[in-house]
Amino acid sequence: MRAVIVGAGISGLSVAFRLQQLVPQAQITILESDSRPGGTAWTLREDGFTLEIGPNGFLDSKAFTLQLAKEVGLESRLQAASEAASKNRFLFHRNKLQVLPSGLASLLFSPLLSWRGKLSLFLERFRGKNPLPDGRDSDGEIDESIDAFTRRHTSSEFAEVFADALVTGIFAGDPKRLSLRSCFPRLAELERTHGSVLKGLAQAAKERRQQAKERGERPRRGSQLWSVRDGLRTLVETLSEQLRNPPVFGVGVRRIEKTESEWFVLGDGAKTWPADVVVLTCPAHRQAAMVGDLDQSLADEIAAIPYNRVVVVGLGYRQQDLSRPLDGFGYIASQSTRRDLLGAQWCSSIFPNRAPPGAALIRALAGGWQRPEIADWDDEELLQAARVELRQTMGIAAAPIYQRIIRWPRAIPQYHVGHLARLQHIERHLEKQPGLYLGGNAYRGVALNDCTEQGMLLARRIADECVRRKQ
Repeated sequence: MRAVIVGAGISGLSVAFRLQQLVPQAQITILESDSRPGGTAWTLREDGFTLEIGPNGFLDSKAFTLQLAKEVGLESRLQAASEAASKNRFLFHRNKLQVLPSGLASLLFSPLLSWRGKLSLFLERFRGKNPLPDGRDSDGEIDESIDAFTRRHTSSEFAEVFADALVTGIFAGDPKRLSLRSCFPRLAELERTHGSVLKGLAQAAKERRQQAKERGERPRRGSQLWSVRDGLRTLVETLSEQLRNPPVFGVGVRRIEKTESEWFVLGDGAKTWPADVVVLTCPAHRQAAMVGDLDQSLADEIAAIPYNRVVVVGLGYRQQDLSRPLDGFGYIASQSTRRDLLGAQWCSSIFPNRAPPGAALIRALAGGWQRPEIADWDDEELLQAARVELRQTMGIAAAPIYQRIIRWPRAIPQYHVGHLARLQHIERHLEKQPGLYLGGNAYRGVALNDCTEQGMLLARRIADECVRRKQ
């Protein structure tokens, strides 16, 4: 089998790594337009600072990325986030940093909600299955926004504070537009099976405690954030090095074609790669351009997946210039407040080796769905805005000793209401194109864990179909 994978981000690398295990005789070629692998998963190492320009790490709520890192020999270099970062996350609310509750008990004492808001949450488990707005049962046929789901289960206040914060931290998107079932399918499943999200979470916690007891382990609350000691770049580079055929860089793919017996991937020049299987894991707009001549309706569906725009501003400070200890993960500012920063991650608190001795690293994030125009600000304006925000939120008045700006004009895919229907349409089109597969974070999860999971699942699907074709 000849397989050509377009895109050497973590999705494409995961497909290639697992596929070469499942089909050892496969000839796998990865084409990448950039000069390096990893896509947004990359680490800058400058002036003693270690700055992630995309994802900051991965959770072990799914074991895919953790297991992948161990398989490529990085187990001894894995690094768990600090205890402070795991416990303390903040929301900039009513002009000050306030600790986000870590559970139901702490929420009851949190100043982030009024007593009415707390009561609405407490009563969620006693309401039974809430009727959807059109009166039908939640049978998987109805898509609903995160905001609408939250208001239906709790209150407007809870939605405006916590749903906004959750969506800002993960998607930098609009909770009124994003699909609950696409973005947080587990919550939809908890409603379906238990009628109440709180009941479902309590049952899941009970099952985890029982399983831990059977294994003779202490039960753990929540999931743990992980990375590699010198950044995610090490994972990407190690994964790339363990492929039999390293990625081919600097290759822009124009389109793909097929005959009755094989596929052809056409590059910017005269170079063409024949294949039995073509896997596109690059961003959706690039995938759409490649399949346009093949199936314009398919291309239109893919191209309709929106992205937001995000700017990463890395700032290094002397510890002595900080007015407060960096004793947590960082903070989020609700998008409804329309501040110039979405929030800031305290990178050297999360993973202490990310700054040189006596220094601290902060990663400010700007733009998002609500403030896309910020991505067009020049560097000086961005830096000034970030410094003003950090002065107001964290009291930092000193000038940074390190600064770096990374712009992502297409940062995070936005799974708006209707996304699942679009995926169904895309799958129907793909049924007419055997041998063509689509992957990447545009479809079924934007986190690093989602990308490795979907990449490995896609590799298994390709391997299974390869076996069936031979039978």
